[in-house]
Amino acid sequence: MAKPAQKRKRAEESAGSVLEVFRAFLPLGLTSFGGPVAHIGYFRNAFVSRRGWLDDRSFADLLAMCQFLPGPASSQMGMAIGLARAGPGGLLAAWVAFTLPSAVLLVAFAYGVTSAGGTLGAGWLAGLKAAAVAVVVQAVVSMARSLCTTRQLATIAVAGAALASLWPGTIGQVSTLVLGALAGAIFIHEEKTKAATAGKLHIPVPHSLAALSLAIFAALLIALPLAAAATGAGWLRLADSFYRVGSLVFGGGHVVLPLLEAEVRTLIPHDQFLAGYGAAQAVPGPLFTFSAYLGALMPAPPNGLGGAAIALAAIFLPSMLLVIGVLPFWWKLREAPRARVALAGINAAVVGLLGAALWNPILPLGITNTASFVIALLVYAAIEFWKVPPWAAVIAAAIAGYIAL
Repeated sequence: MAKPAQKRKRAEESAGSVLEVFRAFLPLGLTSFGGPVAHIGYFRNAFVSRRGWLDDRSFADLLAMCQFLPGPASSQMGMAIGLARAGPGGLLAAWVAFTLPSAVLLVAFAYGVTSAGGTLGAGWLAGLKAAAVAVVVQAVVSMARSLCTTRQLATIAVAGAALASLWPGTIGQVSTLVLGALAGAIFIHEEKTKAATAGKLHIPVPHSLAALSLAIFAALLIALPLAAAATGAGWLRLADSFYRVGSLVFGGGHVVLPLLEAEVRTLIPHDQFLAGYGAAQAVPGPLFTFSAYLGALMPAPPNGLGGAAIALAAIFLPSMLLVIGVLPFWWKLREAPRARVALAGINAAVVGLLGAALWNPILPLGITNTASFVIALLVYAAIEFWKVPPWAAVIAAAIAGYIAL
């Protein structure tokens, strides 16, 4: 039986297929409850620990890039992994597989289908949140072992966790990463980071395609509102609204809600908006699929399935273009000696960010009583020591929550 390091080396050196990426992400799209931080834990378990598509260094490098970009960081992380594995087709396959299940559920909810939460009660959802705690703990511990290998790096991680906890929100997150880079450049010696930043990952995107992608991103940001105003076309107005939100929101997750509410406040009743937001908490996958619910509820065409498709594609399109456009340059930059020490500091700060997110909001939402604590412990033991697939542990946690909570 091949050792994990050998398996990872072979996986990193071999290109994958679009179908392989889709099949890897679909179970995550069906079972990744718990929000963006939990999604990162699921991704690490699936693609670092189990499949060996990349190592912890490369994983942290991708995550750091996604933290700097506007849009949903966890979805961008999935896109970046799919892009590295199978090119632009892999990016699309990862996005569709991870996003479509929750989008379908929310569109069904918009059409009036009774949600599972209404018939099963809240226990199953509490079990899922407890499972998310275990997944994030496992990710933080494992990444700390790999990325905080010196006293200096460990100190950066702890300081990053403290700063992100004291200064929550997007500005605090970005500041933590920037200060991590500065601390790495000042306190970390290059020779100590050569092994720590040696993770290899092939990026199958030429610089010409990356530059074109960034140009399209900027052009659409300017052209869509002009075209919508000139033509008055409903589908262009809808695409412009959601493309703008996807381009300008930093921090992802719940941060997108005020922007979405501002875009639809005169079109969708507030109670329907809040009902959809509540439903979005009870489905797997990214919160940005809430856009499909809103697109389906638009009072004038395009609405229904057409409106849902336009809103969903428009809000995620900026992330796709930015990942394709930035990733090759980001990966090239990390090879520079000065960039390596800065990136080592950023990677340690990423561990601190995950630790801070574990404290707030993951722990308060996931551990609400003794039963949820026990469920989280059992899920952690299952995925860390017995190597149970996270999707199986998540389903078991939902059943346990339904019974016990």
